[in-house]
Amino acid sequence: MNPHVFDQAIALIATADGEYTGATSPAYANMVGPFGGITAATVLNAVLQHPALLGEPLSLTVNFCAALADGPFTVSAQPVRTNRSTQHWVMALTQTAPSGEAETVVTASAVTAARRETWSVDDEPMPAVPTPAEVPPYTVPSPVEWIRRYEMRPIEGAIPHSWDGTGSDSLSLLWMREAHPRALDLCGLAALADVFFPRVWLRRATRVPAGTVSMTVYFHAGSAQLAEVGQGWVLGQARAQAFRNGFFDQTAQLWNEAGHLLATTHQVVYYKN
Repeated sequence: MNPHVFDQAIALIATADGEYTGATSPAYANMVGPFGGITAATVLNAVLQHPALLGEPLSLTVNFCAALADGPFTVSAQPVRTNRSTQHWVMALTQTAPSGEAETVVTASAVTAARRETWSVDDEPMPAVPTPAEVPPYTVPSPVEWIRRYEMRPIEGAIPHSWDGTGSDSLSLLWMREAHPRALDLCGLAALADVFFPRVWLRRATRVPAGTVSMTVYFHAGSAQLAEVGQGWVLGQARAQAFRNGFFDQTAQLWNEAGHLLATTHQVVYYKN
């Protein structure tokens, strides 16, 4: 059986201690370069494959320095400090420029941790929403390829069908999952954290150039809890807080169908008027 298209896209080949090679996937093509979520999942995969890994991801920050060009790339992942229960990582993704020099296009950092059982509670409750079966499928009006990799059922704040400048809110609430069934894991969750289209499009109902500059994902669930999700739905909620001087921020939460918070995420995005 062929690997899932997602697993093909984040596949890496170890070439040295903490060094890996990979290649962009046309299945996750965006307007410029690949879908940011698949890039985040790829650099996280480099950490997860490292033989020195301690625990599982607690946080992941990805900085997009430039758009990835179609083709091969190199990822490095190195633990810079290991404590009793946490481990700190630095990562970078480079590509060969036309000049023949290696150029850094992504920098990243991560914290992994050996989690232990403690008192726990979710202080951010899942909104009361219809079940996925009660929400009709929605075809996102977009020509980019990566959109086809996900099934999305918006409850509120769908991407506009009409770009008429009448937007009034940046909130989106939707059920989402892989279009071709795949059990949710940590890399898949990192990618889902970036599924939300630019908030400026929704707030203005005007299509303007926009791109993520930096995104951080906080993982509240580990592999065991994600295994319980399986191929099920994830509820995502995203909103912006401020649009100013060519940048806006976005905060989002992701819950499983049982209402458990799986991840929270924050990013800053560049946009033009």
